[in-house]
Amino acid sequence: MRTGMLGSLGEVSRLTLGGGGIGQIWGDTSHDEAKATLRAALDAGITVLDAAPSYRNCEAFIGETFAGHLPAGVRVTTKHQLGAAPPGEVAARLTAALEASLTAMRLERVDLFFLHSNIHPDGFSFAHGDANKASFSTAWSTYVEAAAPAFEALKAQGRIGGWGITGIGVPTAILAALDHTPRPDAIQAIANLMDSPGALRRYAEPARPREIAAKAKARGLGVMGIRAVQAGALTLAVDRSLSPNSPDRLDYDRAASFRELCAAWGEDPALVAHRYALSLPNIDTVVLGVKNRQELTQCIAAEAMGALGPQQMDEIEALGLRTA
Repeated sequence: MRTGMLGSLGEVSRLTLGGGGIGQIWGDTSHDEAKATLRAALDAGITVLDAAPSYRNCEAFIGETFAGHLPAGVRVTTKHQLGAAPPGEVAARLTAALEASLTAMRLERVDLFFLHSNIHPDGFSFAHGDANKASFSTAWSTYVEAAAPAFEALKAQGRIGGWGITGIGVPTAILAALDHTPRPDAIQAIANLMDSPGALRRYAEPARPREIAAKAKARGLGVMGIRAVQAGALTLAVDRSLSPNSPDRLDYDRAASFRELCAAWGEDPALVAHRYALSLPNIDTVVLGVKNRQELTQCIAAEAMGALGPQQMDEIEALGLRTA
């Protein structure tokens, strides 16, 4: 498998195994299949496991599968959705969350610890779900005054190799975080042909994922591309029940022309969508949402096929599917 340089963490595989699918939140998969998929991913050359306690059983499955003894060279990430914690409690909450994740995975440290909250400017109101923003979003002042210093302290203690932010918050705040010192070591950024965060987008302004990835790369951060198939919107069929008004369902409906183009090429849309994400500049590794070995095998094949050609990229862009 090809490799990329994930910022200061160094060389990693071009594919990362995400925890949502194997953690049993993206469609149905069994306990045994999830663990088999973990092993198959590493056997195929994947060297990064992207975990989080919010991915249900993911961290426990990692702990069970490897019993605290990961193969040499394998990196692990975890996350914490801090929300609107009082600044004086931020360090304690991050430390407690990290310790719980380490216990579940039977590890002594992780390579990256992500702030999984949205970051929003002070006084900001979300277009969707603003009444609940305390649960999913962290204010800029809390990030600057408490979260970033707490992550730096954990790094200095050797509990984490580095820290990052999930770049799905308000774009102006995310871009500001890339200029602020201390900077994170890595960012997770949307990387799909629609530029769509889907249901993750709660703000009204443009998502700007390519600008975010480019700026992060220019600042020396590692960039992990997420949502390559946009929560199933860029596959043949969504594998879970969605409301007709769900942003992910609306993206699936809007992507009909993409599925038609893939049919004309004789290709599976999910495979093409992963190749597209791998073709994007500034993306070091693409995080997979697979839940079983069959889906993993297709993604491994997509990576082996390499980047899409210029004509294919142009045909996809001509569909006009990028979001505003």
